[in-house]
Amino acid sequence: MTTPGTTSRAPAWTAGILGPASGLVTALHTAFVVLVVASAVRYLSGHGFGDRAPWVLGGAAVLLATYAAHRLLPSRLWLALLVAVWFGLVLVAPSFAWCAVPLSFVALRVLPFWPACAVVAGMVATTVVTWTRMTDRLDPTIVLGPVCVAVLAVGAYRALERDALARQALLDDLHAAQGDLADAQHRAGVLAERARLSREIHDSVAQGLSSINLLLQAAEHEWDDRPAAAREHAAQAAATARDGLDEVRRVVQDLAPAELASDLGEPALPDALRQTCERLAAHASVEVRVQVHGTPVPLGAEIETALLRTARGALANVLEHAAASTAVVTLTYQPDAVVLDVRDDGRGLPDPTGSADPDRGRGLAGIRDRLRGLGGTLVLESEPGEGTALAASVPLVRS
Repeated sequence: MTTPGTTSRAPAWTAGILGPASGLVTALHTAFVVLVVASAVRYLSGHGFGDRAPWVLGGAAVLLATYAAHRLLPSRLWLALLVAVWFGLVLVAPSFAWCAVPLSFVALRVLPFWPACAVVAGMVATTVVTWTRMTDRLDPTIVLGPVCVAVLAVGAYRALERDALARQALLDDLHAAQGDLADAQHRAGVLAERARLSREIHDSVAQGLSSINLLLQAAEHEWDDRPAAAREHAAQAAATARDGLDEVRRVVQDLAPAELASDLGEPALPDALRQTCERLAAHASVEVRVQVHGTPVPLGAEIETALLRTARGALANVLEHAAASTAVVTLTYQPDAVVLDVRDDGRGLPDPTGSADPDRGRGLAGIRDRLRGLGGTLVLESEPGEGTALAASVPLVRS
């Protein structure tokens, strides 16, 4: 690890445009060693062990030793020493100019683009000059060959660098988009949970509070004349409050209503509807009847919970708003769907959408949202003075 003010002893391979190409390291090492050895053999085969041979062999050994010291020196100092030793060796033995090929790639790995181009250009110029001195004439291939090779190599890897940067930018955008998506999903989950709690509180807790209010009003009216009946109403209010507390806990924990806690595989919804309506009829002025058509089948906790709370919400609206004398809850099992109808003979709705009554509108909106989540539908029909009919349908096989 390095700290500010200190220098790393390992070459910064990631600084240049070929830095990320870790698989190139072995090829560079092999090519460099092979070309140094080949250049030394070529010199000896052409000049023998003359006066310059010791200098050439010594220079080749120093070049290899300098190259091997890449982990001991700062990367740019190491590259500068390597190029300097190569330059002095090429002046004595031009055959070592071939070593400029792997050295160019080393420069591209160590240095940023434009400094690497300057180093490559210097090595190309050195190669052209030394080869031209050997031939004693200007050979266009000697001049243009190294130049073209260098331009093609640098240009190709410059394009690779730009492609790599573009891909990295796309990856960064993708990661940012994933983070935004996760945040959006979290916000959507929070909003969905709030909507669920709002629906369940309206269709279960609010109904219980309305029943408690009716029972306590009845107890107040009969407290002096019929104290026994008043005490019975108060006891029913207390029992309803206890049931409401249990229901609140179930809503918070996203559990099914207690009435649906039956043996697995048994259709619990019809009995749950009867229990709900019996409790309402015990302390309300509205006669509530339950009818079941078709053969009851298990619907699953999610569908049965949704339909039971839909019935509760609809009946709560009947008690609070409709001024009805009779309400009929009909549960119909069809081959591909189950339909819940709640009809009353009350005053009806001037606006069946519920927008005229904010409280009722929120309840109907919650019922629609709950059914929509199950692939179901809600139909509301009402005329002033003619009562209201609510029909909730849920497919048995979701589409």
